Order: sequence, then C-alpha cells, then structure tokens
Amino acid sequence: MSSISNINADLHCHSVVSDGTLTPEELAQRAYANGVRLWALTDHDELGGQERAGAAAHALGMDYVAGVEISVTWMGQTIHIVGLGIDSAHMGIVEGLRLTREGRGNRAKLMAEQLLKVGIPGAYEGALYFAGNHDLISRTHFARFLVERGICKDTNQVFKNYLVEDKPGFVPHLWATLDNAVAWIKLAGGVAVIAHPGRYKLNAMQMDALYKHFKDIGGLGIEVITGSHSPDQYLTYGKIAQQYGFLASRGSDFHDPQESYIDLGTLPLLPEHLTPIWSAFH
Repeated sequence: MSSISNINADLHCHSVVSDGTLTPEELAQRAYANGVRLWALTDHDELGGQERAGAAAHALGMDYVAGVEISVTWMGQTIHIVGLGIDSAHMGIVEGLRLTREGRGNRAKLMAEQLLKVGIPGAYEGALYFAGNHDLISRTHFARFLVERGICKDTNQVFKNYLVEDKPGFVPHLWATLDNAVAWIKLAGGVAVIAHPGRYKLNAMQMDALYKHFKDIGGLGIEVITGSHSPDQYLTYGKIAQQYGFLASRGSDFHDPQESYIDLGTLPLLPEHLTPIWSAFH
C-alpha cells in the first residue's frame, strides 16, 4: 500500500452499529462516491460492523483497514483512541471492548432519570429507538431523541444545553484506561491514534502529558485532519505530530448526512511534509 500523503484516506467514521445512521454498506458506497480509496469504519467500542464494511469496500475496489474508536478516561475526562489495521477477531480486543461497553446501559438509565427531573419523560425509551445497537446506547441517541421531541432544534444545540457537564442529563462514565486501550490495539496487530485532539478540554501541560504517555506505551499517531478541527488546528496538530514524532491521520468522523461536520472523503489532504499513519500498515 502506498505511503504517500495525497491518498484520499478516511480513517474515522461511524455506522448504525454504534452511533451513526448509515449501514456499513451505505458508508462504503458514500465513501467510494466521494473519492475515498483507503477507508476504515471505526465504530465506538464495537467491532460488529467490520466484516460487512470490509466486504463492501473490497467489492468497490477500495483498500480497507479494520478500525475501532475506544472510549478512554484520562485525567477525569473522556478521550478517544482510534485503532487502525487491527485483527477484529482477536480475543484480546474483543473481550476488552465487551467490558468497556457493559456500563452504557446503567449510565443511560441514570441520564434518563436526570432528564425526567427537568420535565422530559421517556428519554431512555426514546434514545433506545435511535440506537441500532442497544448495547451501545450513547449521548448521541439521547440527543436525537431531544431533537425529535422538538426540545432542541439540532444536536449541536442539545450539547450546549443538555448531556454535558453541569447540564441536565450528564452522567460521567469510567471507560477503559489509556494503557488498556493501546495494549488491546497492539495485541490485535493495529496502530493507536489519538482522535480529534482539538476537542479535549485539557490544558497545555495535560495535553503534553497525554502525548508523552501515549508515545511511551506504544501509541503511534494523532489525527491532524479531522471533521471537528478548524484549518488553524490542521496546522497546530501538524506541528504537534512533528514535535512528538507522531504519524498523521485523516478522518471525517462522519456519523450522519445532516449532523456531521463534514462528509466522508471531503477533508483536505494531509500536508506532504507529514508522515501518514497508513505508512505503518502492512
């Protein structure tokens, strides 16, 4: 596989198996139609869509690498680690992700109880309706319920007024540790990438600690070009990649045609001076 930077690679997106709204097959078609030639489906804490995604990609002539996005608790906050090029049947990562998923159901019920206290009944059942996989019920499914009920105009408004810290419906969850997430990815033969670093509410010293520890335990990459980053952040995280010796990744973080920041395959290409994450795939 070529390691040049100008491949249209989209290595971060979500299907109905987690909190997206399209099937793996529909995502493959959309990616291919938008010019993607190297693709990964990276559902949250779940590998159930990998076989379908890989088959659909290969039928279209796209290169495919199996992926996942693992929820991690770091310094009391949730961050996300993407695993790419993994063996999605490896029992180490399969079992680790099963344990990570187990707490979602109880958390969802507590979220619904909080929303009931502010006059919003039926949130648990409403969120389940939007969850293609009930084991992976998430804040996104609650957000879609609140939009459908007319309580908020869109999911962006939801996450300003509900489901976030100090707002109704927020319930913290203890996810995997950073060390565990990276270990699972490496055991499964993959490479670990810090997803959308521009989204985390950590100060410069905390981010420095994250980058250094991630690198020490075998993390290889960082998302530079991603849907929630601004053009200025493309430059910022390109410099971070060079400073810490990370490989650079690119992915839309696409969930839904209406909700997502940007469509599959439509981000700017990686800058030529950065070493792309796909140079590590064999």
